[in-house]
Amino acid sequence: MKKIKLGLIFGGRSGEHEVSLISARSIYGALDKNKYDVSLIGIDKKGSWHLGEANNFWINPENQKKVKLNLKSAPGITAVNKNGKVYLIDLKNGKNLSQIDVFFPITHGTFGEDGCLQGFLELLGTAYVGPGVLGSAVGMDKDFMKRIFREKGIATANYFALTKGEMDKKKISEIIKTLGFPIFVKPANLGSSVGISKAKNEKELKKAIDLAFQYDTKIILEEAIVGREIECSVLGNENPIASYPGEIKLNSDFYSYSAKYIDGNASQPVPKADLSKKKVKRIQNLAITVFKALGCEGMGRVDFFLTKTGKIYANEINTLPGFTSVSMYPKMFAESSIPYPKLLDKLIHLGIERKERNEKLKRDFAI
Repeated sequence: MKKIKLGLIFGGRSGEHEVSLISARSIYGALDKNKYDVSLIGIDKKGSWHLGEANNFWINPENQKKVKLNLKSAPGITAVNKNGKVYLIDLKNGKNLSQIDVFFPITHGTFGEDGCLQGFLELLGTAYVGPGVLGSAVGMDKDFMKRIFREKGIATANYFALTKGEMDKKKISEIIKTLGFPIFVKPANLGSSVGISKAKNEKELKKAIDLAFQYDTKIILEEAIVGREIECSVLGNENPIASYPGEIKLNSDFYSYSAKYIDGNASQPVPKADLSKKKVKRIQNLAITVFKALGCEGMGRVDFFLTKTGKIYANEINTLPGFTSVSMYPKMFAESSIPYPKLLDKLIHLGIERKERNEKLKRDFAI
């Protein structure tokens, strides 16, 4: 069987750069090398692309705080389409270094998960894993995502979206009066809980706003929903399926970046939540509804709050969810009889399937 030439893209200019490196290493280790010829494409924090080797590209790969890319022996590259095929090109000498059939971006956060990279891959005319430009962009912007939730009748927390120019004492007073404390403050376009704070009073709220604006020009101020944190993985293109839901059990104030990736005692991810069959079905159906409403394809992890009264609030979707050793997306599908290597196979073939589908569309109109 001819191997699929796969370009695994990771890193990037996002605040989630390190998480992306860990996810990529996990994916590389799980890929069947008898099926895939893998090219490792690391994007540094300045946005430059590099082609590296598996044995030395990740430095300190087991340490979330210290992991980084080794760029010493990784040539700078770009990707181009030549006669219908995509190649990685050495920027110094213009030589073809590798041909790619399909890309697997695992670039969490801005410039990699928000539609920017997906747009470049579309221009290349290549197959790639995960949602397209629209689904990625809407899934990243929490403001527009929640607008669609409301339009589709999907319950979500009350919130305000603000830019710096809209901030004044009158507006803050209105927000506090409407939402009450505590208030979650988040960058509108970021994931992995980077830049997120839980403010319990006005002093904490000011600090939280200042922090969030360090990561984005638009922020979200959101009411706190008291309930269980339930997650559900989605897989597919036109006819997606949902995994058995999982749950994040917290020993900390909220599911922060530290709780996710650094402090092993702060949270306990449970890939198979203790739920009735009826609630499982409701959550699975709602996860698919969210996935479709946002125009997603390939994959997504939908996060919910389940209150004591049984109400389900959609929190957000993650269109390129983590694939680290503790990440819930692959773990939930493993609980649903789709093990990690098989899941990767499915995701890659969904990307190829979409490209083949889209190539059948007419691109010109003869009068």
